[in-house]
Amino acid sequence: MVTGNIHSLESFGSVDGPGVRFVVFVQGCRMRCQFCHNPDTWKTDENQIVTPDELLEKALRYRGYWGAEGGITVSGGEPLLQMDFMLEFFQKAKAEGVHTVIDTAGNPFTREEPFFGQFRELMNYTDLLLLDIKEIDPDKHKKLTGFDNANILDMAQYLSEIGKPVWIRHVLVPERSDFDEDLVRLDAFLKTLSNVQRVEVLPYHTLGVFKWKELGHAYPLEGIDPPSKERVENANRLLHTEDYKGYLK
Repeated sequence: MVTGNIHSLESFGSVDGPGVRFVVFVQGCRMRCQFCHNPDTWKTDENQIVTPDELLEKALRYRGYWGAEGGITVSGGEPLLQMDFMLEFFQKAKAEGVHTVIDTAGNPFTREEPFFGQFRELMNYTDLLLLDIKEIDPDKHKKLTGFDNANILDMAQYLSEIGKPVWIRHVLVPERSDFDEDLVRLDAFLKTLSNVQRVEVLPYHTLGVFKWKELGHAYPLEGIDPPSKERVENANRLLHTEDYKGYLK
């Protein structure tokens, strides 16, 4: 029996894809982003185990609130670490006519098997991906997350190759991912893609700091404040966020 390791659920999500959404936060992530506001999702051996049928039944209870644009978003943690579960869950969701979204950092992506075959199959049942590109510079990306970004950028290119719609998200962190030269590089990279519907600048916040302390972790961005309004506006300008058809102010 296929099961998923779930951290939590949100019945009326409004920022994780179009419309009102039932948001599933899965458990487990390999990345160690310094700004992570959900470090309690890192471990892979915690929280509730559910079957695709059980989870879909819970989600469909709220279908009446979704309207024409809403649906189900699977976020994390990292959804792509649970490919068997994602495949069955989204197959069943699409059979019910549900709009499906994956919110991912792309870290597990590889063109090697068996992952790549599963990923290609999963894309048949996925309407939209929210792809977080933490930093375009590989060295800064590794400092920020613990990992290189080559496979993440490759994933973005593959999604463009198959014409799968994506919204790009960039968390703007002072002294970590808010560098004009890198924002210009990210903008140039995004212009090579043909499938980007929206680009979102997400200002870094400190709302998750208490979780780090509760878990006994030293917070790596201690003393770094959220970006100023001017820096957020600057990032939006350099990334030309208003040029994308899915852009919303």
